[in-house]
Amino acid sequence: MFLVFAVLVGLVPVIPAVIYLLQNGKSNPSQAVSRLVNGFNGFNFLVGLFAAGLAVVWFASPTSVLAAGAAQEAAVDQYATLAAALSTGLACIGAGIAVGGSGAAAVGATAEKPESFGRALIFVGLSEGIAIYGLIISFLVLP
Repeated sequence: MFLVFAVLVGLVPVIPAVIYLLQNGKSNPSQAVSRLVNGFNGFNFLVGLFAAGLAVVWFASPTSVLAAGAAQEAAVDQYATLAAALSTGLACIGAGIAVGGSGAAAVGATAEKPESFGRALIFVGLSEGIAIYGLIISFLVLP
C-alpha cells in the first residue's frame, strides 16, 4: 500500500509536464524536451533533499536513541518533548516577529527623539519576553 502511494505521489508532477510537452512540443520540440528534463532534474533534487532530511530526523529521533541504549533508564514521553519543543520554537518565532516590528519602531523613534530610548527599550524587552514565556512553559511541561 505504501509503495503504491509513493509511486502515485511521484507521478503527480508528470501530468502537468506531459501537458506542457504536448502543448509546446509542436512549435519547438527540442526546447520543450530540454525544459522537461530540467524540470524533472529539479524535482528529483528536491525529493532527494526531502529524503535526506527525513533520514536525519529518523536517525536523530528519541526512539532510535533510546533503542541504542543512550538513556534506557529514563522513560521519555515523546509527546511532552514535542510539546516543549513546539512551545519554545513557536514562542521564539513570535518573539522574533514582535522584536522585528518593535525594534524597527524603536530605532526610528530614537533617531527622531533620543530621549525616547528608555521607553523604546522597554517595548523591545516586552516583546523579547514572549520567548522567555515559551521557555518557561517548556520547563513546566518536561518532567
